[in-house]
Amino acid sequence: MNDRGYIIVTDTVPSDGLNPVSDGIQKIIDENPNRTVFFPDGVYLLDKPILTPADPKRSVCLELSGYAVLRAADGWAHDEAMVRLGAAYPANDTVTVGSNYSFKGGVVDGNGVADGISIDGGRETLVQNVSIKHTRVGLRIKYGANCGSSDADIFGVNIIGNGKKDSVGVILEGYDNSLTNMRIADVYTGVWMKSAGNVMKNLHPLFTVDYEDYEKSCGFKDEGGNNWYNFCYSDHFGTGFYFAEGKQSILDACYALWYCDRGEVHTAVRSEGKFDSVFNNFKIDFKFDKPQNIVLASGKEGGTGVFDRLLCDSEYASDDAYKAYVK
Repeated sequence: MNDRGYIIVTDTVPSDGLNPVSDGIQKIIDENPNRTVFFPDGVYLLDKPILTPADPKRSVCLELSGYAVLRAADGWAHDEAMVRLGAAYPANDTVTVGSNYSFKGGVVDGNGVADGISIDGGRETLVQNVSIKHTRVGLRIKYGANCGSSDADIFGVNIIGNGKKDSVGVILEGYDNSLTNMRIADVYTGVWMKSAGNVMKNLHPLFTVDYEDYEKSCGFKDEGGNNWYNFCYSDHFGTGFYFAEGKQSILDACYALWYCDRGEVHTAVRSEGKFDSVFNNFKIDFKFDKPQNIVLASGKEGGTGVFDRLLCDSEYASDDAYKAYVK
């Protein structure tokens, strides 16, 4: 313990990046309820996931120094994430002190094979100022404790995937989350929403990987509907914004950009069925010399969607379907 009252991990486990420390860290978490557990600079090698409790009476906050790295061991063989917040002692309780546990700071390195952080249970969970690197799935918020609502807050989290075709920056399965100020790269799907009631502000997924199956890459994949976006920026994905059939969301001041010659088909908005979403102040910058620059690809006509104050060089667009929705 230091003079700030934190539990210091290196008092009992090494940070040399050579010896697995998952069991040692888990022991610290289990034996120190309602404490902040601090990781000084160093490399902490994880050979299995570490779990924190959702029960407010047992919860802990994990806080990493700026250069503290949790790294997956080379032999990682687990389907679950390296860090599983709220995965032990399930609870749906925002009244009891201790419900607002968190993970702050440092680096979570999936070593090309592991998932980074998952929120498995509880509510009011905060993940802040974290760099997640070389992961298959950077951040996953599972179906929430409160009838599906997870009510998590994510702020200032940057994600680098492993560059493979199943790599995803963020998966949202729980409802009612807030995500703010995120940069995502080296993934085929930036943000995959399987749930509703999520608010996203200043999220910027960037396509930086191999162009095989490029048209299947997607910046924002919305299968839940009823989500809210503000300045969300799809950067060079095959499809910028995708909506499953029957789903609609509201987007303000969002952006889709294509900056180089790679990839033959560039689609700003794709709706599996009718186009029913509302885009306000939407900006599109196509690569002007591409043969297929598509503003809207919809599976069915007659949707109720709107492009209000669309900013796009129509001369570079190869489709006309979107014009029926421009206000």
